[in-house]
Amino acid sequence: MLTSDLFELFDPAPKGYRDEKKDYNINKKADSRAGSRVTLAHLNQLRQSHDVRKLEHEQKLEAVAKQYAPAPEAGPGI
Repeated sequence: MLTSDLFELFDPAPKGYRDEKKDYNINKKADSRAGSRVTLAHLNQLRQSHDVRKLEHEQKLEAVAKQYAPAPEAGPGI
């Protein structure tokens, strides 16, 4: 898992992962507001990304638990 996390730093984001048109963090010269305005669309995006991260984390925990589970008892030999 660690290597895939490392490659995320160097590989471009998958298609649909980040939309440049919806990136509201880019400041323009005409912006005079100190902060950005949060809309319901922003909140929905945050909620969805949180749900995805939560699901991925749960799957990762299940995989780790399966990896480090004690070995099953060996039955009687033949």
